[in-house]
Amino acid sequence: MATNTLVSPALTSDASAGLRARIASITSPLGRFPLGAHQLLFRLAIAGVFLKAGLLKVMSWQSTVALFRDEYKLPVFPPEVAAALGSTFEIGCSTLLVLGLASRLATLPLLGMIATIQFFVYPDAWSEHLVWASILVFLLTRGPGAISIDRLIGLERGENSPAPTSR
Repeated sequence: MATNTLVSPALTSDASAGLRARIASITSPLGRFPLGAHQLLFRLAIAGVFLKAGLLKVMSWQSTVALFRDEYKLPVFPPEVAAALGSTFEIGCSTLLVLGLASRLATLPLLGMIATIQFFVYPDAWSEHLVWASILVFLLTRGPGAISIDRLIGLERGENSPAPTSR
């Protein structure tokens, strides 16, 4: 036997308000996690990907050149030049990101590499490239954070620092 139960809109509203308040009390402390810690973790994560790739290229140079010649087949650059540029940017920019030095600038060659790889080499790997590019775009637009040499030497200002004024 089926029974129809009517629930008052006031009870539903009170219950959902209570649930929203409980969720807010649980999630509110998460919003206080320092942004600088996120930025440091992002820098280390993306640097780990590219540094490992660059070091592998350098450790096995003949295989790397063959890979660029036979599989990657990039337009414009000869395989030797493309391999040298790729490994230099991977190692150099990763090092800068780990240190938090010239961080915004260091993201640009890596974003260019991701675009090149996506369009010319591995177009089906878009989901992985999207993750990498998202992290790099975040660092490009938000900077390296408080835990960086850029902040220490004044290349990046803190959240509470006044904006530079022009005279």
